[in-house]
Amino acid sequence: MSLGSVERADPSEVTGPIGLHVRKIIEGRIVTNALRPGERLSENDLAVLLGVSRQPIREALIRLTEAGLVRVMPQRATVVTRISVARVNSARFLRAAVERAVVREAALTAEPQHIAHMRLLIREQTAAIRQGDHAAFLALDDDLHRSFAISIAHEDVWRTLHNVKLQMDRVRYLSLPDATPSLRLIRQHTAIVDAIAASDPDTAEAMMQQHLAELLSSLPRLVERLPDYFDKVDGI
Repeated sequence: MSLGSVERADPSEVTGPIGLHVRKIIEGRIVTNALRPGERLSENDLAVLLGVSRQPIREALIRLTEAGLVRVMPQRATVVTRISVARVNSARFLRAAVERAVVREAALTAEPQHIAHMRLLIREQTAAIRQGDHAAFLALDDDLHRSFAISIAHEDVWRTLHNVKLQMDRVRYLSLPDATPSLRLIRQHTAIVDAIAASDPDTAEAMMQQHLAELLSSLPRLVERLPDYFDKVDGI
């Protein structure tokens, strides 16, 4: 088991509960596929790697089980789950429903400074593509979608989607740069922001629907190419 390059958790430097900090580290490694489906996780090994006691590790694994990222095999081990196709499709459906409503409202109420910030994030995404930094591109993607919610004073909506979209995020990391061309996503982002700037809620909503539908075409190709990463039914 490897977490890649991670800093040991110094309790004096961690803001908030240490268990939450540990969860974010392990969650991030699963979402980015540094910890692969089927990989066994040892509480003892994780505690040593992260420089914490077993208690915050145990708390983190409980939360990750609830989020569907790990599964406890009684008397055996805790393992990283395969990516549930059913959960991915449900997450996409829910995100589309929520985010279409968000951008529709943004087209009616977003202030110029919000729109300027959205355009800045798109420029930074473009720069990340040129640098071949796919992790930065996806982090900026999250920032952009969060900015839509912030522009209508509903950032909590984005926070609520966090657990829902984790399985979807695992697919996003697998899909770049091959399955879903990054420049296509940039064009879609630009069209959404242009519609918001033009106070055109119908176009903003339609473009968000098209944007989030990209997964429908890339997911089957990924399942075929990486069958060991996916589970067509829930569980391992």
